[in-house]
Amino acid sequence: MGRSGPPLVTGVAPKEGPPGTRITIRGENLGYDPKDLIGVKICGVDCLLAADWKSPSKIIARSGPGKGKGDIIVITKSGGQGTCTVGFKGYYVQIGPLQESAIWIDESQSVSSNLRHGRPSSPLFSKDDEDPLGISDEGNQAKFSEEDLLELFPEASGNMSIENFSSSWYLLENHHSTSFDDLRAGLAHMKRKAKHRSEGPIAFVKTNLSSTLDCLDSLQNMYSKFCTDDIRGEFINSYAVLLMQAKSCADGLFQEVLGRKDKADSTRNALSVLQRFKFLFYLPLNLQRNIQKGDYNMVINDYIRARSLFADTQVQVFRKVYKEVENQINEFRDMLKQKLMELPNSLENQKKLIKYLISLECSGDPAWECLVNQQKWLTTILLRCKEQHLQEEKESQPNGDVFGTPQRTSNLSRAKPGDSNSLKLEHGSSKFTNPQRIMYIEELCEILTYNLPDLWKLGQAYFSGALIVKEQTGEKAFKIDVSKHSQFKESLFDSLKEFRQMITDTISLFSNLVRAAFLPQTLPEKLSAEDKTKYGQWNQVIPGDWLPSCVRHIRNCVWSLSLLDLPGESPTVINDLAFDMRTNCMFTLLKQAIADIQQLHIKETWIVETDDESGGTTQLPALFENIVNETIQHLHEVVVQNKQGEPEIFGQRTVQKDSTQLCSELLQAFVPCLDCLAFTPVMAGGSSNTADDSKKRFSTSSMDFEEHSLQFDKRLIIMLSNCSHTMERIIPRLVENLNKHGYVEMNKALQTTRERYEELDSKLFEAYIEEKSNPIVGAIEQNMYRGRFDWKTCRKPAGVRNYLKDVIMKMIEVHAEVFAVSPSFVTRVTQKVVESVSEEITRVIECVTEFNEHGKLQARVELKALQETVKLYITPHANQCFKEAMDNLGSMKPEDKKLLEDLLNKYKSQMKFQMMCFYGDSLLRNSVSA
Repeated sequence: MGRSGPPLVTGVAPKEGPPGTRITIRGENLGYDPKDLIGVKICGVDCLLAADWKSPSKIIARSGPGKGKGDIIVITKSGGQGTCTVGFKGYYVQIGPLQESAIWIDESQSVSSNLRHGRPSSPLFSKDDEDPLGISDEGNQAKFSEEDLLELFPEASGNMSIENFSSSWYLLENHHSTSFDDLRAGLAHMKRKAKHRSEGPIAFVKTNLSSTLDCLDSLQNMYSKFCTDDIRGEFINSYAVLLMQAKSCADGLFQEVLGRKDKADSTRNALSVLQRFKFLFYLPLNLQRNIQKGDYNMVINDYIRARSLFADTQVQVFRKVYKEVENQINEFRDMLKQKLMELPNSLENQKKLIKYLISLECSGDPAWECLVNQQKWLTTILLRCKEQHLQEEKESQPNGDVFGTPQRTSNLSRAKPGDSNSLKLEHGSSKFTNPQRIMYIEELCEILTYNLPDLWKLGQAYFSGALIVKEQTGEKAFKIDVSKHSQFKESLFDSLKEFRQMITDTISLFSNLVRAAFLPQTLPEKLSAEDKTKYGQWNQVIPGDWLPSCVRHIRNCVWSLSLLDLPGESPTVINDLAFDMRTNCMFTLLKQAIADIQQLHIKETWIVETDDESGGTTQLPALFENIVNETIQHLHEVVVQNKQGEPEIFGQRTVQKDSTQLCSELLQAFVPCLDCLAFTPVMAGGSSNTADDSKKRFSTSSMDFEEHSLQFDKRLIIMLSNCSHTMERIIPRLVENLNKHGYVEMNKALQTTRERYEELDSKLFEAYIEEKSNPIVGAIEQNMYRGRFDWKTCRKPAGVRNYLKDVIMKMIEVHAEVFAVSPSFVTRVTQKVVESVSEEITRVIECVTEFNEHGKLQARVELKALQETVKLYITPHANQCFKEAMDNLGSMKPEDKKLLEDLLNKYKSQMKFQMMCFYGDSLLRNSVSA
């Protein structure tokens, strides 16, 4: 290996310290290995024995007894004696009489010379070297004088060795201008020194091991030398006696001081124990505070930690404290269990409480006990709700409360459980109240919807093992204790089966309570009379308008529970309840609509409104259509429209059959109303006591009639128009609406309904024709022979006789009456009247035994005039009647044709305005020109 350059020390840490300070030396060429290093001088003292070579650039050594500032010189074989660019300052720490020291202490400066004269004195300390803060003095800055300090602190002193030492005095005397940051650094220095002293003799020996070994080696060498020189052993014994005397003298001198030191050490040790185990000693108070704050996690964590550390301790003090902790935890367990059993309670809170009890190793099975308790509580509040509303219904019966009518809206989800505004009354007066059963069903649904999901989810978490408690050592899953169950103790399957039965029993109870209130006839047949009574017996009749609200509550409840994926028969029970409530509501509303339609006759005002589409009708057909459409729409919103998971309302054949029958009856319910209005004398609606209202206008928009005695023929034609309009326009629209909303077999209902309306139409038409044609026909023969007219002695015809004109005027009257109500009936009615008139005239002519020539011509003129007047309304039957009458008159002479034509033209000219009723102005002009 070649020779390297001389060692060079470029860094040292720390830069000052007392003898024995551990120093890190850094530089260049500090030796290739430990053997190459032959010397390390610190402040002129060789410290090679305490040096530890790390690398060519790093050496760790301990300072020697050198004092003052000096260089650090490293000597190596390869480089010789080196140089130094930095230095180290060595100083002596003034050691008190009770402090350990690894080096020999010169006590000549600290112990008064009075000791040599037998006058004891307190040990003195050099103020120059004693600096408890470890910061330098303030140099030449002006200091407080002793007189000033005595004035500020008359009974104190700045000497740390006496009892009246004042820290304020010391700081003002030595560090009155020191910054706050420097004082904080001094405080940290004092803490480090105190910690170092608290480590005890063992730490001191470890720190100064080399010095201790040197002392032992020196003592051993001294003893060997004495033994060699002292052959007789007299000196050794005398030295031993002297040493024992010195020891006794020293013990007597320092006995009081050492006693105080032992007491202080014992106190320090006790405080150290308290500080070390303060977690246990403060634990009862911390547990109490955390319980009061509700920080249960902290309580459990502290208890688990204390149990792992002190559960098996043999120290009496620790056992006493730990016993108190256990008593507090037992009370805490009881409190948690009581809170767990208090209901109502949120699901998350229940889970937390169960996990807390599991972590505390509570006896029993808290999760299962909570499930059983919650199911019993839910059953109790359902029955209590029934009893409460039954009692309120009994109390309301003597008061004669009147039920309002809920408003209908198109929002299916408007009736939320617990929403007091979900049902609005049409009546603003407080005398109208909600039926108890409606409030009862709302509260039942609210109870089940809000509480059963928590019960089910808690059970799911229990059986799926979701109740897991995380500890510091890992995860602790709660194991189900099936031995705690009342009926099934063999396996987890039996436990799960019992829980599912609890859910089914709760839902069955809810279903039976609802059925007893609204569908008592649907309660299970296996129930005894006593069991049925337990579910409640309700007396008041609920108006049908309230049923949709009940159905909404039930459907919302079922929909909420369907999200839980309930087990076993529970979904079937709750879905059957909802389906039965829907069908009952549908049938009830349809029947109520039928009853409402059948009572429409009392709302008839006999005011005829006409338009181009429907002709003349009263308000009844529109009222009928509105009732049906509102019923259909309301049923669609509440009953027919399916939510997710609900069965189709028309899926069952019995429901299809009954709904089709009721819909058919609904459409036909208007027939008896029309029949009653037509054939039964009624009081006109909208009566008034004023004279101005005693008559109403009968025209294209209204009809003249006496208020209290509307004529029979007018009632017939109005109802005929209503019937025709209903049959031709309203019924098809209603059937189309029913088909659109999913009602089945409506074509069959339409056919049956048409037959009923056609029967009523025929009945009304025949009655009207009979009412209008009988007076006309009955007067023909009488008026024909008025004035002793005889066909055998008839004079030359001068025109059409008055009897025929009277017939035509009466027919015009019928025509006008029908046209005022419904123009579409004019042809149908006029044709029938013409047939009746033609039949009567033909009969009268056929009954004539003999005609003269003028009589035949007169009869022919009248027949031709009648034919010409009503030719637009002549039916084949009427035409046949006229032909038979003409045939009965025989053939006409040629000379009579001219006279016949002139007489007909004269008739047309005279009856121009009358014929316009049948022909119209244009037809009449065309006929005259022809």
